[in-house]
Amino acid sequence: MELEARAKINLSLDVTGKRSDGYHEVRMIMQTIELHDTVCLEIIDSGIEISCDSRWVPSNNDNIAYKAAKLLIEKYDIKSGIKIDIRKRIPVAAGLAGGSTDAAAVMKGMNRLFSLGISQTELMALGKQIGADVPYCIKGGTMLAEGLGEILTELNPLQCLHIVLIKPKIGVSTAWVYKNLNLDIITDRPDTEMLIKAVQDNKISVLAENMKNVLETVTLTKYAVIKEIKDRLVEHGAVGSMMSGSGPSVFGIFKDKQSAEHAYKMLVDDRWDCFLTQTVNSID
Repeated sequence: MELEARAKINLSLDVTGKRSDGYHEVRMIMQTIELHDTVCLEIIDSGIEISCDSRWVPSNNDNIAYKAAKLLIEKYDIKSGIKIDIRKRIPVAAGLAGGSTDAAAVMKGMNRLFSLGISQTELMALGKQIGADVPYCIKGGTMLAEGLGEILTELNPLQCLHIVLIKPKIGVSTAWVYKNLNLDIITDRPDTEMLIKAVQDNKISVLAENMKNVLETVTLTKYAVIKEIKDRLVEHGAVGSMMSGSGPSVFGIFKDKQSAEHAYKMLVDDRWDCFLTQTVNSID
């Protein structure tokens, strides 16, 4: 079985507080995009075998996709094993849920391969055990995510928004970003209610012009290239531009396919990876 594991971007990201266990409460708008990894699954006699064509991705039990397979095998007493091959296209450590979406694909694929009959709701609850973004990646689409990111509310689907996505050749640790986040000094937060209304009313220019990510207060301070990319996307016609997740990926929303294609051609650079993509809302 071959599955497309799609990346996500954040259309807004607010951190509303820090819990006693050290985790942060978030309120953010998430969106699936066309950019995807390919996850190939094959039933084998026993065990879990995992491989990936990226040297940055572990091919052992440290891989979140391995953990997803192990969870299902143990919970449902699956007697056979599974072979997982991941063909990476989503950049690693980029704020795009690349690992979580691979894990989600493994869970959805194994559900079908082994005829487990797990509902999407049940699968999302299981996914929460291995990562806060996994439930969203199982469901996909346009969502308000709250709590640790696992409390999801469906929003009006944003169909075919044209996106240029740029990932500078640096890796950013999510743990490092949250460790250095100072909630006391953040004054410029997203107006999440206004952004939700813009999504519901399909007012793309209002959404794009008012996107905000409070984690930029940490990541942009250390990596000037992120601010440069944001500015250049706007210079080349993006209606709005923002860092996704904890970074370092940055995306711009464009009014039409032609303007996105033009910006993509102008922004291709050896210093970063550049992708022409779009929002999607129907995922397997």
